[in-house]
Amino acid sequence: MAVLSSTAIGSVYVDAAHLAKLEFQARGLSFVAPAPVSSVLSGAHASRLRGRGLNFEEIRGYLPGDDVRHIDWKASLRLGKAQVRTYTEERDRPLLVVVDQRMSMFFGSRRAFKSVVAAETAALAVWMGFAAGDRVGGVLFNDSQLVRIKPLRSRSRIKTLFGALAAMNGALHAESEVRTAYDQLDAALEGVLQLAGHDYLICVVSDFAGAGERTRKLLRQLAAHNDVVAAMIFDPLWQQMPGHRALVVSEGRLQVELRIEQERVRQPLSSLFSGRTAEVAELLRTSGVPLMALSTGEPAVDQVRRLFGERARPTAGSGI
Repeated sequence: MAVLSSTAIGSVYVDAAHLAKLEFQARGLSFVAPAPVSSVLSGAHASRLRGRGLNFEEIRGYLPGDDVRHIDWKASLRLGKAQVRTYTEERDRPLLVVVDQRMSMFFGSRRAFKSVVAAETAALAVWMGFAAGDRVGGVLFNDSQLVRIKPLRSRSRIKTLFGALAAMNGALHAESEVRTAYDQLDAALEGVLQLAGHDYLICVVSDFAGAGERTRKLLRQLAAHNDVVAAMIFDPLWQQMPGHRALVVSEGRLQVELRIEQERVRQPLSSLFSGRTAEVAELLRTSGVPLMALSTGEPAVDQVRRLFGERARPTAGSGI
């Protein structure tokens, strides 16, 4: 494996150490912050996470102040006095990050490549879940591999996850003969269905290249019994094409120079990119999954902080 320069880490590539350091930047961030998940690309579509589930604990006698909705009427009639069902909040829940490292992600016109922003976003999600006491795992995929790591609450599991993610990321390079496997996104979501039962928190981080009707159905299946959040990684070129220079794009050995200073070249590309963004946003809207749009032109942690917000801090005399 080639030794990566320090200047490449965090822009073109990531390594496990870089992802581990994001633990400190994730402090104070929470999936259950008061602000709803939303984005400029998702329009009016926003959603709150369900939060942790509740476990049944016991049936006991009714006490003043108990929620009347929790009265167990059968037990009350049998015993001749009011009985309530009590619950405790789950102490943890499994978190799965689904991370795209296909060739379509190996692109960036500004600060970092999409593959880097995806890895950083997933790492922030992992640290947010771990800080909340959750088990963490993931489904990582590129154009030929699918790696499933079962959730576990341990730093060694996070180290394994980050190591596998960094290895996939490091395998991407401009001279690769690999072409984007558009069906791998659906294969990864099918892998998640095999791992996730119910009450999981699932973060899908991808550019959603190849997303279609099958993707929508899989997301709906996952969202039926779990909290699912989609982070769509995009490059600023999707929003505005520069008008003053040529753009060289490559997928494996095929390399093309696009003279985007010419209107007849720039305008169709701009329409294609904006149209595709709208398609993905609509697909996610109809799947019931909230959409976060994350740009390669800005640090991932700054964008995640805006989208999720930080935990509310206790105020004096609040008793929290």
